Amino acid sequence: MTTIYKICPHSLWEEAERLGVFRGAGIDSEDGFIHFSTKEQVADTANRHFAGAPNLVLVAVDAESLGPALKWEISRNGKLFPHLYGVLPVNKTLWVRELPLGFGGSFDFPPEVTG
Repeated sequence: MTTIYKICPHSLWEEAERLGVFRGAGIDSEDGFIHFSTKEQVADTANRHFAGAPNLVLVAVDAESLGPALKWEISRNGKLFPHLYGVLPVNKTLWVRELPLGFGGSFDFPPEVTG
């Protein structure tokens, strides 16, 4: 199983839970797909795109469960990133964790990511 991660504001995830699907954040809508990161990419993604942002959640998803709507495409630094062309059904998530800011403004990732 390949686990991929989505970082988003807590309020957007609460809305997704009410609707049963996550439609993405503003950048996702602009780009036409939902951005995800691998375990190796997620900390850099957090620091580049969410630096200092409070009230975030980290959503874990089994990549294979998303089927052909998930595409691995070249992005930052020539690396393959997972992009979901469609909505994310909330029932496809493995877990959702708060992503708090730690000492010095870096994020405190849960042990499932750092371990």
